[in-house]
Amino acid sequence: MIDINLIISNTFYIILLLSAVPLLTSLIIGLLVSVFQASTQIQDASLAFIPKVIFVFMSIMILLPWSIDTLSSFTIELFSLISSYGQAK
Repeated sequence: MIDINLIISNTFYIILLLSAVPLLTSLIIGLLVSVFQASTQIQDASLAFIPKVIFVFMSIMILLPWSIDTLSSFTIELFSLISSYGQAK
């Protein structure tokens, strides 16, 4: 029998796991740029935006193989649960 609560909790876990690294990267870079802006009194909007975009893109590209592997193993597990549910009836 398929436990829907388990599937939903695993789905949310995978979503949080895959989105945590880019979000944390953006948080850390934003904090560093804000400290730099406060210490130098440079208030340029592009100075806060461009480094975040670059570093988030780099973190996504570096972790892309791991993300694809995690998502494909979750998809295979989900499809096997669906097929086992069809065979049980």
